[in-house]
Amino acid sequence: MPLLEVVQTRQISASIRLTDTTATQVDQYAAFIWACADDVVEQALAYVFSKDRDFQDLLKTPEARKVSSTLRIRKAPAAEAPEPMPQKLAPASVAAASSPAKSA
Repeated sequence: MPLLEVVQTRQISASIRLTDTTATQVDQYAAFIWACADDVVEQALAYVFSKDRDFQDLLKTPEARKVSSTLRIRKAPAAEAPEPMPQKLAPASVAAASSPAKSA
């Protein structure tokens, strides 16, 4: 029987804006608990969501599914997304790219 149980979760990358003060405090709190800033934000939001009774009530309603997303989600990293095929240069482009430009 393993000593550790690793729970894999799906994570996404998103871009958010914070005030200078909040960003500094996230970094300070991360150092305080020996964690990364991502974990601080994740856990802080999970804590607030779980403690807010009005929000928990909202989540039980059909309106919760109708909220439009305002979070700027980044596309999957290249390691997870299929790599696009490299484009071949046309013969004229290859010749122009490989020969030095002449000055008039």
